[in-house]
Amino acid sequence: MKEYFLAIDIGASSGRHIIGSYNNGEVELEEVYRFKNGVDQVGDRLLWDVNRLFNEIKAGIKIAFAKNSNIKSLAIDTWGVDYVLLNGDTEILPCYAYRDERGALAAEKVHKIIDFSELYARTGIAYESFNSIYQLYDDSINGRLDNATDFLMLPEYFSYKLTGIKKKEWTDATTTGLISVKTGDFDMEIVEKLGLNKEIFKTPLTPPAVVGNLKPELVSELGGDCKVVLCASHDTASAVYGIPMEGNSPYISSGTWSLLGIKTEKAIVDCGENLSNEGGVSYYRHQKNIMGMWLVNRLKDEVCPDTDFVSIASMAEQSGYNVIFDVNDKTLFAPKDMKKAILDLLEKTAKEMPKTDADIFSSIYHSLAYGYAKTYREIENNTKKTYENLYIVGGGAKNKLLTKLTEQYLGKKVIALPIEATAIGNIKIQYERWQKNG
Repeated sequence: MKEYFLAIDIGASSGRHIIGSYNNGEVELEEVYRFKNGVDQVGDRLLWDVNRLFNEIKAGIKIAFAKNSNIKSLAIDTWGVDYVLLNGDTEILPCYAYRDERGALAAEKVHKIIDFSELYARTGIAYESFNSIYQLYDDSINGRLDNATDFLMLPEYFSYKLTGIKKKEWTDATTTGLISVKTGDFDMEIVEKLGLNKEIFKTPLTPPAVVGNLKPELVSELGGDCKVVLCASHDTASAVYGIPMEGNSPYISSGTWSLLGIKTEKAIVDCGENLSNEGGVSYYRHQKNIMGMWLVNRLKDEVCPDTDFVSIASMAEQSGYNVIFDVNDKTLFAPKDMKKAILDLLEKTAKEMPKTDADIFSSIYHSLAYGYAKTYREIENNTKKTYENLYIVGGGAKNKLLTKLTEQYLGKKVIALPIEATAIGNIKIQYERWQKNG
């Protein structure tokens, strides 16, 4: 009998439930449920509604069981860095979103206690204001850790809600900025220096790890039972594992963010502090976070919400406006007005300002492609190797203009694979666990 597995892949703008199986060594996917996601603005804070997300997770599982009762296991992946605090079985809410400003404010205080160069040498994680270390320090100084017994990254939290069992997973744990590149466990010297609650930092497990079966009451509610597994629960880690690449080439997991990197045996921490070293499946991912389709999505929402992305790319290509701006400028992280933020950046360097919205979209695509090429060369320099290809997966792989421009700026072959790489990696990990352990 064929084995089926359920991947629950949740991104910052949408989530999907995908049933996967193998046929003659090839994975077959069937999307059975999709839902919208997004940050809630409550006053001046940016929050995730984890109760709504959990209800969406349950709704999709119920549909999956109705379509296929032979699902052996499920696993959840999401973006990194965000988490839920618990006191026993009681959530300490709200659940802050990574674009909330609290991380940037806390980072300044953290770096007065531990210089960033030391943090990077110990953890290999590049500076991002949203890294969990800064969010956790904000929690600490505001008393939110006082009664905390656990902090669970979002996939761990939702797995706990399904099973009643708390387990931590390594790939997502590395996005906290608190995992030692020497031990692979939480760096308790950093924890102690920052005065964080040591009790909440349990040793993470390498994927795949079984959490448990569904709670009895959920078996009744959802119409089925299966094991809940921790895959590479940071979505980029699963996406990289799901890329059908030949050898080891640089990749871009292209979505809200563009994660450009290479698989390495060990963390690389002696070549500057621009690239992170995040966990993969038995390897590190030496990579950089590049502001990705977030720029296009936000501008689209502001100036042409009813226009599809194919038409936007066509408009941009016809424009031909090619002035470059820094896509990772901090003003683009969470602007109230994306169009104004981009125009302000262009005004600093452009001899000719854009005349139309199509010009601005064109500038975004050129700037992203230029940023990809620049980071690719950093990776070649850091690894002291030359690569021939670049693989692109995720939503951005569907953008033919961006692929063409990337190839143009990079001067290398770009292989765009518009596949559900994250779901494939998620299911591949579950399948391999099943093959080994049943």
